[in-house]
Amino acid sequence: MSSLFSRRTALGVLGAAVTVPVLAACSGSTTSTATGSASADASTAAGEAASTTAADATVPTAIPDGMGSGQGDDVFPRTVTHFLGDTTVEAAPERVVIISTGQLDAALTLGIVPVGATSGDGAGTVPDYLPTAFPDDADALAAITDVGSRTEPSVEAIANLSPDLILMNIAGKDAESLYGSLSEIAPTVATQGTGQYWKQDFLLLADALGKPETAQAWLDSFHADAASAGEGIADDVTVSLLRKNGDRTRIFGAVSFAGSVLADMGVARPDTQTFTDDTSIDISEEQLDQADADWILFGVQGGDETELTGMSLWPTLSAVQADQAVQVEDDPFYLNAGPTAARFVLDTVTQTVK
Repeated sequence: MSSLFSRRTALGVLGAAVTVPVLAACSGSTTSTATGSASADASTAAGEAASTTAADATVPTAIPDGMGSGQGDDVFPRTVTHFLGDTTVEAAPERVVIISTGQLDAALTLGIVPVGATSGDGAGTVPDYLPTAFPDDADALAAITDVGSRTEPSVEAIANLSPDLILMNIAGKDAESLYGSLSEIAPTVATQGTGQYWKQDFLLLADALGKPETAQAWLDSFHADAASAGEGIADDVTVSLLRKNGDRTRIFGAVSFAGSVLADMGVARPDTQTFTDDTSIDISEEQLDQADADWILFGVQGGDETELTGMSLWPTLSAVQADQAVQVEDDPFYLNAGPTAARFVLDTVTQTVK
């Protein structure tokens, strides 16, 4: 099962911040709708390295030009330019409210426990993998106030928490209207959102929290660890990403969240999953063969694996016949695009794929 996405070419562009302009679509959606002109600004081409093959696709690894504060760690006040304007943060935030996917993960990675957070569709306010990753913060995580859904949070509930910083993204919501309402409560910073942009969003969020250097150091370490871990997987071993949530069955491509981790590792993908014009593609039960590879890492929202394994074509897949179809934790792989989730994906792939 050949693939254009090989370790040799993937690692060749790692660190060059080569990006393929795509429409903003999160790892939880296949709706190809741009959320703003900033998505185009966030994408760049790096000369000859940018080609038509998926091997040249990666996610942005730096804050978009003209954004951020330009300040180092722990410098306040700082004025942060972001996707919806300029926001001045007067002092180190102590009461942060999180609105969008992956931002709770990012804040915790930087040592900050928010006082309020939203929840995704079919998910809890605090994903199960986070208390496991941050056991010392378990009590504080349990005390986080749920402020509604990620697309329509409760402005009143947020105001009642008296936050000194609110973090949101512009994906999948009436971002400008929400930003206006939240900005009346506290300084608000907007990232781009969606799994493809998790690295730049981590850095921009960290800037608002006064931790840009800390975040960059984390990302540099992650890239090095991913490249090293990938050396333990043979060049010709392909890995498929498959998710079932509700009535949707999807395969995930090169610029999806988990796909970007595989790219950082230099892991090969099946030909059906080297696309870069979206993060995922819906497939029918009759198209399940598009999910086949040497290994299948599959997630099911709610955890009932029979929603996939009960499909008529499931036993015909070569990965299933080789006992190399493995259920993974859905939240960090396919729902929450944050740095600790990325580390979770990296560790799972390293321990699973041989």
